[in-house]
Amino acid sequence: MPFFHFMMLNIVKKLFFRIVKWFTITSIATVIIYRFVPPPFTPLMIIRCFEQTFDKNRSIKLKKDWVSYKKISKNLKLAIVTSEDQRFKYHHGFDFEAMMKAFSNNQKNKKLKGGSTISQQLAKNLFLWPSRSYTRKALETWFTFLIELFWSKERILEVYLNVIEWGDGIYGAEKASQQYFKKNADELSKEEAALLAAVVPGPLIYSVKKPGPYIRKKQSWIVRNMNRLGKTAINFD
Repeated sequence: MPFFHFMMLNIVKKLFFRIVKWFTITSIATVIIYRFVPPPFTPLMIIRCFEQTFDKNRSIKLKKDWVSYKKISKNLKLAIVTSEDQRFKYHHGFDFEAMMKAFSNNQKNKKLKGGSTISQQLAKNLFLWPSRSYTRKALETWFTFLIELFWSKERILEVYLNVIEWGDGIYGAEKASQQYFKKNADELSKEEAALLAAVVPGPLIYSVKKPGPYIRKKQSWIVRNMNRLGKTAINFD
């Protein structure tokens, strides 16, 4: 019996290390490929399509159109950095100061705030599923590390702005710009960019077309802080 247990333990160990080795190689290879190739889809896109399939009141809708970094308005880049991660240019994937502030706030208030950086959000959006668990957080940390290791800040922001959800079946800056403002992503004004950035935390809850008082207030805050930060916040040279 002990010998049988010993053999089973060895088999489990070998299987575990093979899985870890396979996952490590595959994840690194995927991140490197996506450094040069536009990601065709994200797990969230697939999940949303399944949700639409089983909802009789909705049809399957997936609108996305990849555009290069140069074809995205500087106003939108700055608005997103201002709203989501003002230290994006300076950190290496993890903003520990923002995490501590979020933790302190969450101890005092019922309304939870996150301290995730743009890099962490991209890791979650591009490779993982939208839920809260220690496993997903560990994987998010791993992919954030890889993204920051192999990608430039410009590439991180480019991919983020092309895969982010901006409404029901709407993904990326180009489709969002066309859907809500009837223009291309490189033509967005400061106010339009700030409005898009304002709904990012809850694109299925908040509306770009019919923004309520909360979104309008946040839009104004983003515009003010865009002026304060300036274009240097998205100058990665």
